Amino acid sequence: MKKTLPGIAFIAILFITIITLSGCLKEEAQAPITFTPLVVTQNIVAEVGQTTAQSGGVVVDNGGSEILSLGVCWSSTNQTPTVADSKTVDALTYNAYTSSLTGLTANTTYYVRAYATSASGTGYGTVITFKTNATAAIITANVSTIAGSTTPGKVDGPGAGALFDGPEALAFNPATGNLYIGDTFNNSIRTMTTTGTVATLTNGTLGFANGPLASALFYGPKGFAFDAQGNTYVADMGNHLIRKITPGGVVSTFSGLTLPGYIDGDATVAKYNNPVSVAIDGSGNAYIADRFNNVIRKSTSAGVVSSLAGYSGSVGSGLVDATGANAKFKTTSAIAINAAGTKLYVADRDNNAIRVINIADAAVTTLAGGTKFPDLIGSPTALTIDAQDNLFITDQSGRIFEITAAGVLYKLAGALKTSGNANGAGATARFNNPQGIAKDAAGNVYVADFGNNSIRKIAITVQ
Repeated sequence: MKKTLPGIAFIAILFITIITLSGCLKEEAQAPITFTPLVVTQNIVAEVGQTTAQSGGVVVDNGGSEILSLGVCWSSTNQTPTVADSKTVDALTYNAYTSSLTGLTANTTYYVRAYATSASGTGYGTVITFKTNATAAIITANVSTIAGSTTPGKVDGPGAGALFDGPEALAFNPATGNLYIGDTFNNSIRTMTTTGTVATLTNGTLGFANGPLASALFYGPKGFAFDAQGNTYVADMGNHLIRKITPGGVVSTFSGLTLPGYIDGDATVAKYNNPVSVAIDGSGNAYIADRFNNVIRKSTSAGVVSSLAGYSGSVGSGLVDATGANAKFKTTSAIAINAAGTKLYVADRDNNAIRVINIADAAVTTLAGGTKFPDLIGSPTALTIDAQDNLFITDQSGRIFEITAAGVLYKLAGALKTSGNANGAGATARFNNPQGIAKDAAGNVYVADFGNNSIRKIAITVQ
């Protein structure tokens, strides 16, 4: 026994030591790891005036510590501003927040970024650059109803006497000076003068047939574009085709088959799946928003189809900025091309974003909005761009936006997630599921107000 007791004591001491060390190690392993908050800056500056602007951000990770303050900071001299510069202190939230910048100097370049502070330190988002206006002039928008009424129907004629049933697509034809309208439930292509007189080009029978315009058949004409020769291109959504109408009124199939799918190649073998929008460049190439494939396609003037950006199928659905097939979209609802023919703008509806494609290398970036800022742009369903590269956007939740060529976002009319039928100035106007949008040669903007069965006109002035 005298020989075994020391051994037992040693084992007991060793066991206690191991348990103690294990407990210490466990406590060390469970110690929280903290870091400065991860913050994303709102990707576009809004409502820039002479001395004011709006920015914002969102905290995507608090770093394991409670957020003590957040907002944006800015400077006209420090290109990486900090909270030691000018800043806002906004209400604490883990949702996207909007910050109002005041006391700015006119005609001055500023650098702004979001910040969030915790006990672990201050985290910052990406720096966004903007320039204040040189004058106190502001953009005003006045909304009126130019044609149609809340009563659905199919009647040609002027103003309120004309009837639509779910007008959706809208485009301005510079060759004729008229607007083209895709009248959804009438399955018709209609036209309207800029004074509001409506006429019908197609007979409205659902189907597929080429030939003279009066007897040609379509299945949900959704998007229109026009080339320099006066031809009209139509995204024939339900037939999964791109159609072409000559100035003489003869309809043909430009590319695609009447069966949905995803195939690149010659016009007679290529397949689309719900093409909803088309844009034409100066060389006659067509760019197509292939909605259910989540891909932006390109068709040469000879009708040879290829994929420019995006990846088809469920694995291709998402929000990824990348090049070509590595980029991802989620419901490509509209497309527009800039005056130089170098960039495409995409209304990426279910990503709540406006995306940009650099045509030369198919690089995709996000211009405004995105899943981290779902209410900034809302659900963009249509867009149009003017010769000065100002972009106009419909948000089907009830708003109309402009993104200027300088990259500033302005809300022109309507209210977020608020439906109605009211004319008036700016935010007092109400829409009901606004869809198509177009701008005429005089600078007026038109909106296909789907739920109100009408075409609205927005007179924009700077004063």
